[in-house]
Amino acid sequence: MTTKPKVLISDQMSPQAEQIFKDRGVDVTVKTGLKPEELKDMIRNFDGLAIRSATKVTAEILKMAGGSLKVIGRAGIGVDNVDIPAATSSGIVVMNTPYGNSITTAEHTIAMMMALARQLPSANASTHAGKWEKSKYMGQELFGKTLGVIGCGNIGSIVADRAIGLKMKVIAYDPFLSAERAVELGVEKVDLEDIFARADFITLHTPKTEHTKGLINKFTIGKMKKGVRIINCARGGLVVEQDLKAALESGHVAGAALDVFEEEPAKSNPLFGMENVVCTPHLGAATVEAQENVALQVAEQMADFLINGAVSNAINMPSVSAEDAPKLKPYMLLAEQLGSFSGQLVQEPPTEIKITYEGNVAALNTKPLTALVLAGFLKPSMEGVNIVSAPAKTKEMGIDLSETKKDKSSTYQTLISVTVVTASGSNVVAGTVFGEHPRIVDINGVPVEAGVGKNMLYIVNADQPGLIGSLGTLLGDANINIADFTLGRISGKKKAIALISIDEKISEGIVDKIAKLPHVERVQALEF
Repeated sequence: MTTKPKVLISDQMSPQAEQIFKDRGVDVTVKTGLKPEELKDMIRNFDGLAIRSATKVTAEILKMAGGSLKVIGRAGIGVDNVDIPAATSSGIVVMNTPYGNSITTAEHTIAMMMALARQLPSANASTHAGKWEKSKYMGQELFGKTLGVIGCGNIGSIVADRAIGLKMKVIAYDPFLSAERAVELGVEKVDLEDIFARADFITLHTPKTEHTKGLINKFTIGKMKKGVRIINCARGGLVVEQDLKAALESGHVAGAALDVFEEEPAKSNPLFGMENVVCTPHLGAATVEAQENVALQVAEQMADFLINGAVSNAINMPSVSAEDAPKLKPYMLLAEQLGSFSGQLVQEPPTEIKITYEGNVAALNTKPLTALVLAGFLKPSMEGVNIVSAPAKTKEMGIDLSETKKDKSSTYQTLISVTVVTASGSNVVAGTVFGEHPRIVDINGVPVEAGVGKNMLYIVNADQPGLIGSLGTLLGDANINIADFTLGRISGKKKAIALISIDEKISEGIVDKIAKLPHVERVQALEF
């Protein structure tokens, strides 16, 4: 008799999700509010873990799973509460539901903007207190005002649509927003500086990355119009809260509406108690419809995986049939690494991505590999993208995609090349597999032979003596250990590149110091 797969639901979800698991032949245990130690004790008894945002799935908890846990399903888009690298190294598939709460979060943004414009929370409290301060709460119309949308993906585009319905002028900044998509949405595509200079209201809809962390700070606020109002229903940490507080106190920023905070649960915050600040406790996805949608979707996805082996909306694994999986496995990590490498090297919006498969890999079903390349390319700048959504996102952004297959490779038994074309030119990264180990073998025509580590440095420099010594000294003084060091020379140009694996994430300050070394022309920290 076949043992039924077992799933633990550890966060509050719709009862219908539990019923879906049962109908599909999955045993379900619902136990919410577990402490970390309790979850550690229970987790090894389950094949699947269904969560929302309350359960924190750490590397330590995953270690306690002892190889039994096969899939984690997040009912919602954000997976900040799951240690993705630890899950991947443990062979655990992590799924999310990227579209189930987009409308709900967008509607909350519009509600926060209206509450901010008309000072509704303060006026409500005042009236409940028996006051009648009609003249005190003079509001501002949204009609005819300019809304600056930073991040025009799933949620940002819905916010733009709703704002246009309110007869606002919408300008949008998103490095991956194509001119064609902007026309389709009815927004004006602008630079970030234009958002700051022109917008009466600014709303954030970006993931939290190294590039977006602290995006709203004293310097960027200084570029904004006096009297601007700021809304953040995206991620805590996009706004430097102390800088915003100072700008609110000075009157440069007229008001702010925040659903997310740098530290959550936010039991205290420098912005709390300010009359011109509207705060809600991360309610962006908190509607009956959204919670129902994401709960049912995650239950269906997890049941399909546990019963049939089907994979959809996975964060760390391509959608692929059981038949193709063993053949593609050696190339999956290489494809994602090549995409991520390219995505971090390219500094401007791409117009075209060309993927070439040569040798043994060309005989396989390469669609999942292409999806992995695209997901790896987009992940550094786009939240919620995975191998299912990446091809559609690429098309939506107006990026031309082409695949070429060659039966033979001139140098290797198998080779995957990724070419990213921008207005400034092309960037090419190629790799192969030695045994089951991915290796980068070419960067823009420069032969190299390097493995990909979690943290790396990419350096372009004049091919002159002294760089290796000065770089090694600088990193040594910063107590940063070099795990691997690969050099390549650019033929005929007296230039060289270095690809360096380091044992820990490097700070921006150290990167700036490397950039100032003699002969260094470009340096970039990479993270995989």
